[in-house]
Order: sequence, then C-alpha cells, then structure tokens
Amino acid sequence: MKILLVDDARSVVMVMTSRLASYGYDVVHAANGLEAVATFASAAPDLVLMDIEMPVMNGFEATNRIRAFEATQAWAWTPIIFLTSSDTVENLVTAIEAGGDDFMSKFVPEPVLQAKMKAMSRIAGLRRSLSQANQKLQDLASQDGLTGLCNRRSMDTRVDQLWMEASAKGHGFGLLMLDIDNFKKYNDHYGHQTGDDCLRSVARAIDAATAESNSLSDTQAAFVARYGGEEFAVIVPHATPQGLADVAQAIVKAVFSQAIAHEKNDAWGQVSISAGGALIAQAQGEVVNVFREADGRLYQAKTLGRNRAVLAG
Repeated sequence: MKILLVDDARSVVMVMTSRLASYGYDVVHAANGLEAVATFASAAPDLVLMDIEMPVMNGFEATNRIRAFEATQAWAWTPIIFLTSSDTVENLVTAIEAGGDDFMSKFVPEPVLQAKMKAMSRIAGLRRSLSQANQKLQDLASQDGLTGLCNRRSMDTRVDQLWMEASAKGHGFGLLMLDIDNFKKYNDHYGHQTGDDCLRSVARAIDAATAESNSLSDTQAAFVARYGGEEFAVIVPHATPQGLADVAQAIVKAVFSQAIAHEKNDAWGQVSISAGGALIAQAQGEVVNVFREADGRLYQAKTLGRNRAVLAG
C-alpha cells in the first residue's frame, strides 16, 4: 500500500513514516495542502493521512481539491484519514464534510494504528480489484466481440470527439472505409465459421498495418473499428494526403499478403479488400459527410476491380 503523508511538522513526519514503514508500507510526503494535491495526482496513493492545520493550504481545502480531481478520473475515492492533535467534535464534522473518511490522533497507540492500516490495506486491495474489473467491463463494452477491434458505438463516440477537436482547432481529418471483397460468396462457399476466422484474420492485418503506420509517423493516432459485417473503418486524425495514401496501400497489401484462399473472388483467387478514402484539410460541417465521401470512393474501388484503394484527389 502506498500512503501519502501530509504534515508540515518534521518530527511528526519522521515518527509516522518510521512506524508505517515498519509495517511494510511505502510512504511519500507532502509538507502542505497545496503540495499534497500535486503529489496525489502524480503518486496515486492508496491512502492519504492528512494534517489539518498547515501553512499555504490546510487539510480541509486540500481534501476538497483532491476529491474534485478524483471526479475527473476513471477511478474514484481514495480513503483520506485526518491527523490531528485535538479530537474536537467541530474538527470531526468539518473533516467528514470536506470529504474525509476518518479521524485519527497523531499520537495514536501502536495497536490502533496497526489495526487501522490493516483495514486500509484491505480496502486498497478491493479498490484495485474493482478498478481492474471496471476496466475489463469498459474494454468489453468498447470492443467488437468477434474481432477485438473498436466497435461501432465506441467508434462513433471517439469520432465525434475527434471531429469537434479538429473543427475547433482547424485540423485535418482523414477516413478510410474498407470492405472485404465478395465476402458473401466467401461465406456461402466456405461456411460461416470459416467466415468468422476470415474476419478475424483481416481485422488483425488491418490493425497491424495501421499500428505500423503510426509507429513510422505516417499517421498519428489512427485507429481501426469494425463498422459492421465485413466493413471496417480506419480513422486518421491530423491526416495528410501522403499519410492517408500510405496507410491505405499498406492495408490493402497486408490483407492480400495473408494469401487466404477465396475461389469466388473473381480474378484474385484469395481474400482481398477494397478501400475508399476521404480527407478534409480543415474539419467543418458534419462528420457524416466524410463517411459518405469515403463510402463513395469505396464503391469506385469495387467497380474498378477490387483489391485496391481509391482516395481523395
């Protein structure tokens, strides 16, 4: 358990740190409330022991700010125990109203301190388990169950955010719409189970090509989503014409290079993908228009023979 100890008295810090360290806890220190708020954000402690009367900022105000910061995070609520030399009713009430969870004397007897820390350790373990469970649920809610890619609902949310940012800052915005060529014929010929395997393989190829493009800085923070059925989308924020062209060609090549047999795919004889791209130099209007433009070029790629990308001029 990591503990943030907030106190301006060196003697208290030395004694309390020694006691807590003897139990096996990792202790970080802040000398006043303002420093505590900054340290809390960077250290992410499991428990805060907060003095009340301190220079610069007292413990009540620091606790208020910590709770406000927690409200902006995916996780929330870290136990805060106030340390004080005076166990007055007024201090207890103010401590709880400020967002504290408990009240403890700086000179608490050893058995009591050890018992409280054991209880806080159990809470810390439960918080970690809950955080991991919540992250798994969030991942499941945002991922496509078959391919593991970003799902349509999650994609829509991220696109809306990126589009608003691009519109506000005058940035460009790029998009690729992708479709597996003659996939209905593939399913009819090889069966739906094999079709699912094909979708997973194509998804991995698209995702890997996009990740490589990001790593080479051809694109920035581009990501892949399953749009629906055998259709995929690659969102390319801050896109440049060359970057969009490079990632599109890399994806088409990556899918075809898997050499997955597809007897019904006309002249190609193996699984291929067609891509249509749209690039807006300065985001404005509605993002749905970008999707329509990319979808129109996807249709052009199909009519030109498939296994290719048609991009914005």
